[in-house]
Amino acid sequence: MRSRDYDLDFRDKARRTSAWGLGLLAVAALLWGWCALLLLTPYEVDRTSDDHYPVSCESRLLTDHGTANEGRRNGTWCAHERDWPEALAVLGLSVPVAIAGVALFAVGTVSSRMSAHAEAMRELDKYADTPAGA
Repeated sequence: MRSRDYDLDFRDKARRTSAWGLGLLAVAALLWGWCALLLLTPYEVDRTSDDHYPVSCESRLLTDHGTANEGRRNGTWCAHERDWPEALAVLGLSVPVAIAGVALFAVGTVSSRMSAHAEAMRELDKYADTPAGA
């Protein structure tokens, strides 16, 4: 394999690595969005399976009342629907996905740029090696 073919193959692999990193970052962003949805949006709870008038509950994070933290003690219907561990588990799952995405994206981008730099240096060396009168 010639050096140019190897370099093009190397750049292709670097671009794929960057694409995998962007994909993992997109998955992490979706997980962050899901966590935000769980914590910031109001929701409804059915008291029974065929309930026509569900109970309206405030968001878990932005509530003025105690439904987010004191719901179990007061026995409200909102207490058991959205728990903190679920939202924190989604957020915790997103951290390693985001770290892997950043690492892959950085490695792919740096590899691609270093390959382009090496090619530019080879071209400059080629021009420096030619005689001045040629």
